[in-house]
Amino acid sequence: MGDKIRFDVSGMSCASCAANIERGLGKIKGVENVKVNFLAKKGFVEGKVSEAEIEKAVSTVGNYKVSNFDGGEMDHSKMDHSKMAEVDEVLKWKRRTIISWLIVLPLIFIMGSERLFGLHLFSETAMTVVMLFLSFPVIFILGFDTLRGGLKGFTSFYFNMDSLISLGTVVAFSTGILSFFISVQDYSGISAMIMAFFFSGKYVENLAKGRAGAEIKKLLEMGAKNAAVVRDGKQISVLISEVKIGDVMVVKPGEKIPTDGVVVKGESSVDESMISGESLPLDKVVGSNVIGATINQDGILYVRATRVGKDTFLAHIVKLVEEAQGSKIPIQELVDKITAVFVPVVLIVAFLTFWVWGFFVTSDWGRAIGVMVSVLVIACPCALGLAVPTALMVGSGMGAERGILIRKGEAIQTMKDVKTIVFDKTGTITKGKPEVSDVYAKDEKKLLEIAASLEVLSEHSISRAVVARASLKKYLKVDKFKVLRGRGVEGVVDGKNVLIGNVLLMSERKVSLDLFVDMIKKYSSEGKSVMVVCVDGKAFGVIAVADGLKDDSVEAISRLKKMGFRTVIVSGDNALTSHAIAKAVGVDEVFSDVLPEDKAKKILELQKEGKVVFVGDGVNDAVALKSANVGIAMGGGTDIAIEAGDIVLVRGSLMGVVEAFNLSRATFMKIKQNLFWAFGYNVLAIPLAMGGFLSPVVAEIAMALSSVTVVGNANLLRMAKI
Repeated sequence: MGDKIRFDVSGMSCASCAANIERGLGKIKGVENVKVNFLAKKGFVEGKVSEAEIEKAVSTVGNYKVSNFDGGEMDHSKMDHSKMAEVDEVLKWKRRTIISWLIVLPLIFIMGSERLFGLHLFSETAMTVVMLFLSFPVIFILGFDTLRGGLKGFTSFYFNMDSLISLGTVVAFSTGILSFFISVQDYSGISAMIMAFFFSGKYVENLAKGRAGAEIKKLLEMGAKNAAVVRDGKQISVLISEVKIGDVMVVKPGEKIPTDGVVVKGESSVDESMISGESLPLDKVVGSNVIGATINQDGILYVRATRVGKDTFLAHIVKLVEEAQGSKIPIQELVDKITAVFVPVVLIVAFLTFWVWGFFVTSDWGRAIGVMVSVLVIACPCALGLAVPTALMVGSGMGAERGILIRKGEAIQTMKDVKTIVFDKTGTITKGKPEVSDVYAKDEKKLLEIAASLEVLSEHSISRAVVARASLKKYLKVDKFKVLRGRGVEGVVDGKNVLIGNVLLMSERKVSLDLFVDMIKKYSSEGKSVMVVCVDGKAFGVIAVADGLKDDSVEAISRLKKMGFRTVIVSGDNALTSHAIAKAVGVDEVFSDVLPEDKAKKILELQKEGKVVFVGDGVNDAVALKSANVGIAMGGGTDIAIEAGDIVLVRGSLMGVVEAFNLSRATFMKIKQNLFWAFGYNVLAIPLAMGGFLSPVVAEIAMALSSVTVVGNANLLRMAKI
């Protein structure tokens, strides 16, 4: 596998440009994979290839430039450059639109006065001169880049939308010159209108495209610009780019945490909603991990930086979203094939239309030229090329705002065909850590005080669960503490001999459990771990510990079942515990005692009955995540395995799975709508233009509106209920 190289591409005017660049880059020796995203203006190349080779190949194809090579990593220092480039693009088309209309409006007034009111302000010859004079700056000065890009398409045989617009406007303009020598209808004034409408369409389109990428801009702008760092015993303010690993940062209430780190002093709550979608602030104490760009709420925190720059969690998210937006889903393969031949086919159709009209329909070659120009300017590869990526960009951005990171765009299309959802149990449906679920004793408070005072000396996860449940401010005095491996603990607590452990330990020590037999059986049947607390040789009470369900597991499973999915648990835990959890949350089927390496085999079996989604923690389930048609990796904050699944849920919430399905369905619906409008437009518009039913100006207006409609429809995705 070769290196992954990412770079910005400027100069693209339509989807055909992106297709042409892909073709050009694909010819470089050593290139294994190429993706160029017209909407995001970015390219991705995988293989053994140099930057110089990429630059040469791209410039050969057309009037395009590459910049910001970054080897596949996201660098925040380039954020301002990318933002300014986008602003410049919008301003460029805005300026051209305003200036062109300032020139074209007088032209429309002159032409309209003659045609509508019979006011001949100029002689026929003078009128032609005026139209040529006013049209020239619009086409050849304001439209120079468009003409140059179109001309390069004819010389390199890499055609794009500029080729169609250039040929159409130049031919229309040329009729004015030809009218001095032969009898031909003059379209020179119309040519300027075509270019003005083209500029207007590109301006509105770029505004809409900017809106489509709004979420990733929010992510980019989320980070802090400065940090208060303690160096040499003094607190100084530095740029975020100057923060180094190991620096201790001071974060006051209301301030953004500058970069990823660990709390070394102080306590506070932190709002992580902008990263994970978690609505409630999370408590942070010494030793807690914190994420850069999250907001400190109510206490001063001293944070030691552990990750900076392109290695931060936010940088990984941005990179992930950008790659998702640059990916291509299966349905786009058909679109790419059509886009690749679209412009050449339109050129052929336009010339054939010209000859058919000239020889067979009418002897008026001027009319034939007008029909040909209509065909050239109405054809729109942009609408086709924007249909999928705009919806994908909006959808992936919406997901990122909700803590749903779409790593692979094809997952959006695949999820519509999923029949079965397979869940790992521990850490997915459950919290992944033991909690005290039940306490049974005459004096529960005293039982917990004794148990916690002894268990606080143990490092076992069950011991920590007991200590957490008791929440003691002061522990009883303990002597002769001893760990009984695999069975429990013992010691002298406040002068009393205390033994805590499982039923096996009680049997070994001949402790009578007659008073607690029924409760022990009940808790055990529910898949819980049971501990008996014995004081001075007598059973004092029972504590049941279980891996607690996540707060939203029951609701999430219920919603998924209502959506028609078959739900399955595949767990390495024993049958008793696995079935108890499945019953508690309402999962249909259970496969227990499954080793991690055998989970993939079980998924392959289930795939015989339809496509399968696997939901796991992203760490121990890597093989299963890859084996499923779609792998959804769950995590929590910085602990997440970000490269684990096709979709990554930043929060450890199972409702994220429901939202991921809703988002994928809504996004794919927008993709289908966009493709319907894009194909429908071209299928209807081109024949109408060939039939002479549309004037060149109306044709250009229709072309401009088609792209704007597709981008606008994609932006409506934000109104979908996720």
